[in-house]
Amino acid sequence: MDSGFSDEEKKKAVFDAMSSRRQKYIRDKIGYEKWNPFEKPKDPIDIRKDKSRRTSQMLVREFLGSRPMEGYSNSYGRGVLEMAVGIINDDDRFIGMYEFALWHKNLLEIEGCE
Repeated sequence: MDSGFSDEEKKKAVFDAMSSRRQKYIRDKIGYEKWNPFEKPKDPIDIRKDKSRRTSQMLVREFLGSRPMEGYSNSYGRGVLEMAVGIINDDDRFIGMYEFALWHKNLLEIEGCE
């Protein structure tokens, strides 16, 4: 349905309806000629994946699916999710916890405690 207004008239109407602060930003940073208020939104950022090309949700689902259901609580599941997100985001805190857990597992095996 055509409103009878040209794209330039629509653009000017949108611009004129903005606050003076926003208008100044458009003029100074973008340039009115380059500014397109009708531009289609960009695609969302690619979902982060680990080296195995799995998302955190995929990792959590796969891990928890490999465990007996009665073996974990909501808190356990939240911890798994936090670790998955932390590792995928390469967060030092979670990398440290992961490396400590591997080290501790190895220690227990060496000591014959497992």
